[in-house]
Amino acid sequence: MVFNEPVEGIGDATVVILGRRHASDYETEFDFIECIADHVVARDSTIEIIDEIEFINTLYPWFEPRTAPLRPADIDRLVQQKPVAEQLANLKLEYMIWVDGSTVQTNSAGSMTCGVGPGGAGCFGFGTWGNASDYEATIWDFTDKAEVGRLNASTSGQSYMPAVVVPIPIIAPVQGTACDGLGDQLLQFLSSEH
Repeated sequence: MVFNEPVEGIGDATVVILGRRHASDYETEFDFIECIADHVVARDSTIEIIDEIEFINTLYPWFEPRTAPLRPADIDRLVQQKPVAEQLANLKLEYMIWVDGSTVQTNSAGSMTCGVGPGGAGCFGFGTWGNASDYEATIWDFTDKAEVGRLNASTSGQSYMPAVVVPIPIIAPVQGTACDGLGDQLLQFLSSEH
């Protein structure tokens, strides 16, 4: 869902992509957020994305999991803090994109036995497991203090590991596919070239 798409890209403003980490049972992975940012910048180098860790450190402690804003209306509370308002002005922040979700192992089956003997080492068996990724990106327009879009990517896949002497993993790129999907959707929103 996109409510208010920019008509000519974002110009010289910046974007930050942040992972939600306030849930007790999972955290959005830092490497997934970095993957999305790399995907967007690789396809449109005019978009300036602020590194997540750098952003969190610059605005410490206001974007730590316990203090991070949960709604666009919470931005007013943040900009009342003079140091926060100054840092955000320096960053020229236009969009704040919150990514919430994770990749989980859904099932596993099979067995594998490995051994070492005088003649060498080896393994025998077969294993399989499933992974599922489900991520949602919420786009906040920082200037208007409003939510302007919501994007979603869900993927699943089955990985295999046969072993006759040497285990050979065949890994399903579940998280990478979700990264590409969410990155492409963000490009359609942010880029003047798409």
